[in-house]
Amino acid sequence: MPWVYMLRCSDGSFYVGSTTDLDARISQHNSPDLGAAYTRRRRPVMLVWSAETELIGEAFRLEKQIQGWSRRKREALIRGDYDEVVAAARRRAGRPRDR
Repeated sequence: MPWVYMLRCSDGSFYVGSTTDLDARISQHNSPDLGAAYTRRRRPVMLVWSAETELIGEAFRLEKQIQGWSRRKREALIRGDYDEVVAAARRRAGRPRDR
């Protein structure tokens, strides 16, 4: 099954990715010559959040969505604080988004 996941890097930053083999992909991120260039410079990395999806496209879409989130919103997701995820999604000025 496809997965979307978030890693905490050694410098405290987050990396968001998707894969069909979560265990293998995390091992790749921690290996000297595999994984993303971003995580190679920030090893070791630790899995802090993951979710299984039905379809590869769904995992990729969710990966891209989370990549655009603020740090506050990502940390709320990691904690499982979904009320805070919603609160962090509100515009700073409190106005509804133009549609």
